[in-house]
Amino acid sequence: MESVLLLLAGYLLGSVPTAQIAAQLLAGVDLRERSPTISGSGVYYLVARWAVVPVGLIDVLKGYLATILPLQVGASAELAMACGLAAVVGHNWSLWLGFRGGRGISPFLGFLLVVFPMGVFVVLAALAIGRLVRRTPVVALLGLLSLPGVIIALGGSDAALRGSLGMLAITIVKRLEANRRRLPRDPVARQTILWRRFWLDRDEERWPPAIGVDLPCSRS
Repeated sequence: MESVLLLLAGYLLGSVPTAQIAAQLLAGVDLRERSPTISGSGVYYLVARWAVVPVGLIDVLKGYLATILPLQVGASAELAMACGLAAVVGHNWSLWLGFRGGRGISPFLGFLLVVFPMGVFVVLAALAIGRLVRRTPVVALLGLLSLPGVIIALGGSDAALRGSLGMLAITIVKRLEANRRRLPRDPVARQTILWRRFWLDRDEERWPPAIGVDLPCSRS
C-alpha cells in the first residue's frame, strides 16, 4: 500500500499543470487551445519569455521531489525511480488537463538530478545543440537514445538505467499519441504522420520557427 501511495503521489505531483496555470494567470491564455504541448515552451512563445524560467524550474522540482521523497522515507531506489517516472507520466498526461500535457523533459531532469546528475548535462547538451541547429525534437530524441549508453559507460545505477529506458518509452508513446490529435484514415497518410510525430514531434512536414519541448528557454 505504501508503494501505491508513493506512486500516486508522484503522479499527482507531476500532474500539477504549472504552464497552464501560469499562462492563465499572466495572460488569460488557455494553452490547451493555443499550443500543441501544454508546457513551458507554450508559455515562452504565447505568454512571456521570462515566465518560462519559473515554470520550467517548478517542473524540474516536481520530478526531483517525486524521486527523492521516497528515498527519504526509506523506499528502495527502484521505487524512487518508478515514482520519478510517475511524475513524468503525470506531467505528460495530467489529471487536471484531461490527460493531456507536455513532453516530460523538465520533470525528467529533476529525476536525473537524484539518480544520475551527469545525465542532466547530456540532456541539456542535446537540447542546446538542437536549438542551435533548429532541430530540437530530433536531437532531443537522439540525446535520450544515447543516455542509457552514457549511464552504462559511466557506471550509473540500475535505477538510472531503467529510468532512462522508461523515459525513452514514455517519450515515444507521447510523441505518437500527440495529445490525442486525430490520425488520417488513409493508411499511407497515417504512416507518414506517425513517422513525423516520432522523429519530428509534429504532424506537418514543414519545419516552423517554434516546435515545443518541455524545457526553459528551449526552441524546437
